[in-house]
Amino acid sequence: MFETLVFIFIVGFLAQLIDGALGMAYGVTSNSFLLSLGFAPAVASATVHTAEVFTTLASGISHLKLGNVDKKLFINLALPGSLTAIIGAYLLVNFPTGIIKDLVAVYLILMGGVIILRGFGRNIFFRKVNVRLLAGIGGLLDAMGGGGWGPVVTSTLIANGEDPKKTIGSVNLSEFFVTITQSMTFFILLGIVKPEAVIALLIGGVVAAPLAAYICRKAPTKTLLILVGLLIIALNTSTLLT
Repeated sequence: MFETLVFIFIVGFLAQLIDGALGMAYGVTSNSFLLSLGFAPAVASATVHTAEVFTTLASGISHLKLGNVDKKLFINLALPGSLTAIIGAYLLVNFPTGIIKDLVAVYLILMGGVIILRGFGRNIFFRKVNVRLLAGIGGLLDAMGGGGWGPVVTSTLIANGEDPKKTIGSVNLSEFFVTITQSMTFFILLGIVKPEAVIALLIGGVVAAPLAAYICRKAPTKTLLILVGLLIIALNTSTLLT
C-alpha cells in the first residue's frame, strides 16, 4: 500500500509539472493511472478532482504572481465552467459516458495538429471562439471524463490565436473554481472517496506547481506551442487505442 501511495505521489508531481507548464494533463494523466489500478470511473474522477482543488489553487496563485493571467479571460472561463462542471459530475455518477471520451479525443487530436502548425509559423485561424461556451463545454467534459478542462479549453484558445502563456495561466487559475464545484458535487453524491489517494496526489501536485508556472513563464512561445500540440496528440491517441 505504501509503495502504491508513493507512486501516486510521483504521478501527481509529474502530472502537475506538465499541467502547470503546458496548461493540461493533470486530470487526464492522474485519472488514467487510477483507472488502471481498478478505480471505478466516478470514484477515479472524484479522487482526482478533490486533489485538484489544492493543486489548481497552488498553480493558479503561482501563475497570477508571475503575470501569466489575463483577468478578463479568467472570469469568462471560471463562471460558465463551474456551472457545467456540476452537471458533468451528476451525469458521470448516474449515466454511461464512454462514447463522449472518444469523440472528444478525435477533436483534440485535430486541435493538437493546428497548434503544432502555429508553432512552426503556419497560422490556421477558425471563426472566433465563444469563450464562455467553450468554458461550459470544457467544464462538462472535464467532470465526465475525469480530466479535460485543460486539453479542451487550452488547445482551442491557442489554436484560435490566443497568447499561449496568458492562456495557460488563465486556464489554470479558472480551473480551481471549476474543480471545487465538481468536488462538492461528487462529495454530495458519493461521499468521501479514497482519502489516502487524494492526499498523495495533492501533495505531489502542490510541490510541482510553482516550478511548473516558472517553466511556463520562461519557456519560448514556439517551444510551448509544439510541446502542447504533441502532448495533446499523444494523450488522445492513447485514449482512442485503449
